Amino acid sequence: MNKEQALFLLVFLPLIGAAILPLIDRASVKLRNLTAFTLVFASFLLSAFILPTVIGGREINIILNLPLGFNFILTADILAVFMAMVSSFISAIIILYSFEYISHYENQREYYFMVVLFLGAMMGLVFAANLILLYVFWEITAITSWRLIGFFREKQHVLRADKAFLVTVFGALVMLLGFIKLHSETGSFDLAAIKAAVKAHSISNLAIGLILTGILAKSATLPLHTWLPDAGVAPSPVTALLHAAVLVKIGVYVFARLFIATMPLGALWHAIFPVIIGLSALVSAGAALVETDLKRIIAYSTVSQIAFIFLGFSMGNEIGIAGGLLYILMHGLGKAGLFLCAGIIEQRTKTKDITQMGGLIHVMPVTAISFLFCAFSVMAIPPFGGFFSKYMVIAGTLQAGHLAIAGIFLFGALLTLMYLFRTFNMIFLGEMNKVPVSGSSPLMVFCVALFAFLSLAGGCFIQYPNRIVAAAVQQMTAKPL
Repeated sequence: MNKEQALFLLVFLPLIGAAILPLIDRASVKLRNLTAFTLVFASFLLSAFILPTVIGGREINIILNLPLGFNFILTADILAVFMAMVSSFISAIIILYSFEYISHYENQREYYFMVVLFLGAMMGLVFAANLILLYVFWEITAITSWRLIGFFREKQHVLRADKAFLVTVFGALVMLLGFIKLHSETGSFDLAAIKAAVKAHSISNLAIGLILTGILAKSATLPLHTWLPDAGVAPSPVTALLHAAVLVKIGVYVFARLFIATMPLGALWHAIFPVIIGLSALVSAGAALVETDLKRIIAYSTVSQIAFIFLGFSMGNEIGIAGGLLYILMHGLGKAGLFLCAGIIEQRTKTKDITQMGGLIHVMPVTAISFLFCAFSVMAIPPFGGFFSKYMVIAGTLQAGHLAIAGIFLFGALLTLMYLFRTFNMIFLGEMNKVPVSGSSPLMVFCVALFAFLSLAGGCFIQYPNRIVAAAVQQMTAKPL
């Protein structure tokens, strides 16, 4: 199998495989589950297969020229492969967790279909090198996440799913207007052609502003952030997959793809953007500090932590960009683990209210330690992976001369420490307020323990992901000849 075939399979195996899952379900539920896991894990293996090629300096392209500039172009470079590996690996573990978690509920057939379809759309978006193709995959992720957020079909859940859909689709339509404006200025929707065109003239602030609106809506950044905490009504593997580990990372990925690898952000937005994300980090961290719903706390934390990734990218220097890329990985591992721990806690206590919990470390010690380890990474406690990535983001901010912004985010990091320790204390320490029901599934506990281990190992062996990230940064920031 050559690399072009691997890239094609990487995108279309989960897209086509998702449609087959309902048929497999009629024959065997276990086979359906195993097939869903295999389709997603295959994307990870195929990404790893083409990684050495792209690190060696060669891009892999699949190009089909279509009318009106809507060209079908898939391009694999280091940034795209890194994002694909992170998304597919974390998604595979979450699907493994789902085998037990989802087995108690209805709509399982639709759940696995939507999850695998979402992952396929994510792969298509990551490798899309044409803005219209990127937009199509972007909207598929919106449709699948809408159905998954409303998984339980209760009226309040459906309303919150509708809210998430409307906010993100509104942002996507505004972003599409930005793409059209960009086309009018550069003459193309193809990223390579746009990159060549911006050498001749700068891009208008209007085009950049429209595109940023869509990015901020998808990444749940202030003031377009409220849909994400409300999405906590979804099953825990859904919140882990879509609203902590993968979906909200789509926005930061597109930001890196467009405003680092393709064209400059512009002086005006370099001044405004850090202020927006700084406010987002502080407001959401403050909300997490007073919230009592466990999944809403973790969701507000995601809003705050996404701002750190945006901060690293917006600084425009190598250490900041590298820190942002590393934090995509480290935050994904830590936050997915926290949401999956929340799923175990909710199933055993029948509540998400942390004020009704307490002392659970005595009956679920592995889950407690896993929660703590994942929280340590998000809090940036050394030697966990989140420490190194956050350190690099702050270092990049200081290197860019934004002392005040660095101070704001350091205060945001302190708030992260406070609300996650408060959450751990109220759930696991002290006297037991609520006697849990029957024990947790060993498979679910294994998955959260694996995320905890990887959060620690990611820091202890930071040099390995950092090599990929460093190569990606060099490729993204290379000056065109």
